[in-house]
Amino acid sequence: MSKKMWYSLMAVLAITTLALSACGPAPTEAPSATEPAATEAPMTEAPAATEAPATEAPAATEAPATGGQVEVFSWWTGGGEAAGLEAMMGVFGEQYPDVEFVNAAVAGGAGTNARAVLATRLQSGDPPDSWQGHAGQELIGTYVAGGQIEPLNDLYEQEGWLDVMPETLIPLISQEGNIYSVPVNIHRANVLWYNPAILEEVGAEVPATWDELFEVCNTLIAADRTCIALGEQWTQMHLLETILLGTLGAEAYNGLWDGTTDWGSAEVTTALETFNRAFDYVNSDYASLTWQDASQLVVNGDAAFNVMGDWAEGYFRELGMTPNTDYSWSPTPGSDGVFQFLSDSFVLAVGAPDPEAATAWLKVAGSKEGQEAFNPVKGSICARTDCDRSLFGEYLQSAMDDWSSNTVVGSLTHGVVANDSWKTEIDTALGLFVADKNIENFQAALVAACASSGPC
Repeated sequence: MSKKMWYSLMAVLAITTLALSACGPAPTEAPSATEPAATEAPMTEAPAATEAPATEAPAATEAPATGGQVEVFSWWTGGGEAAGLEAMMGVFGEQYPDVEFVNAAVAGGAGTNARAVLATRLQSGDPPDSWQGHAGQELIGTYVAGGQIEPLNDLYEQEGWLDVMPETLIPLISQEGNIYSVPVNIHRANVLWYNPAILEEVGAEVPATWDELFEVCNTLIAADRTCIALGEQWTQMHLLETILLGTLGAEAYNGLWDGTTDWGSAEVTTALETFNRAFDYVNSDYASLTWQDASQLVVNGDAAFNVMGDWAEGYFRELGMTPNTDYSWSPTPGSDGVFQFLSDSFVLAVGAPDPEAATAWLKVAGSKEGQEAFNPVKGSICARTDCDRSLFGEYLQSAMDDWSSNTVVGSLTHGVVANDSWKTEIDTALGLFVADKNIENFQAALVAACASSGPC
């Protein structure tokens, strides 16, 4: 069977898996209560020395001089994401010209489809050499808990990465003294993208609260304009997490993930009511649009606002759009001074077909050269603290400043604060809510999800 036919079969199996997941959480054991992302601004100093690994790191830590093949699995298939991966692949090809790079990217659902295919492959004992995973509970509560990835302590020591990786990130990729992935970037989730010309047209200011945004929406609706561009279900979860943050504040938002904030509280009810109200102002075809489609409505002048992570900026630039003319940005309403983040990282699979080639890839992914090639194109900032600021555009330079000074919290949609099992339960509840708009049932389902999969 050819690889193409194999991946087609895996994609079919993945879709079947996703359909079945609507009946309940994925079969991943929920972890014990975990800490949320740090609420202090990240440090720029080198983190303290990491404890010695409880188990030995994989033996193969040297890249092959010649030959080999590395299969790298991700969901970067379009826009700035694919372009960024291609840029980093270019660095890899220059440094390891005799190692074949197999791009096993799977499109769809902000990684949902890819993770379903990956789960099928891992269950069948056919792992790729390396794959993309979000730092945080997606990594620790899923792949580390499942014994599916190798510790990388030796590689960190050899490459000196503890001296250049943010202190904020290390606990999110570590368990019991072992470090399990190589972060390649930092993304901001809580970004409100807007079309400045539309706001000028109706004489509106950039809204600082959700109530202010809805007031602008009422003006736009009266002028027969679409207010908020929205897409498929994962973008709806992304909108939900930013409304939870903007309504609750950073401390109470973090409390949702460590059990100190009650999912059944009146404050959460208010956030869910705000989320429900937002649907009064979105495009009618949201369920059929990708995030790129929804984002493009803003730069095309067909909608005023879109809540999306800053990978959208990479997409806008790929379309040839001009910042502060075709698009501009602000923190999502109620979240000024807070940086809701996620980080893409790469791992070394247990049982990797070619661990030496995989290690070569990880070295490039963690290198200054690799991250400087990748991030300006992707629409993210480096995970490393020593990248050349001048390589980045106006928006990304502002993200660098905010990352170093804002209160930092983690993203739900993108794997930081909840493992796959808990996130699946929330996603199932969200799908039912979008269909029936029953806030009481939605909140009860969120309470139950925390009780069964989280610290509640």
